[in-house]
Amino acid sequence: MAQGKYEMAFILKAIAGITALMLLVITLLGSIITLGGFLLAAIKVLIVVIFLAVLIMIVFSILRDRSRRRHEAHDL
Repeated sequence: MAQGKYEMAFILKAIAGITALMLLVITLLGSIITLGGFLLAAIKVLIVVIFLAVLIMIVFSILRDRSRRRHEAHDL
């Protein structure tokens, strides 16, 4: 009779452990998905910032070249 109680307690502990592991995995997967979404958003923002920086550098280069040509034409 006593051994039946121990077997039942062992089975309940095993089920509780498996359930706890499943819940832990679900929670971690949710966290990983959230982190992945954040990283994707950060990468998109970084791409936009790099694009704007390159665009601004091109505009400054064009304006500087125009200014330099004006000075050269004025000096001649």
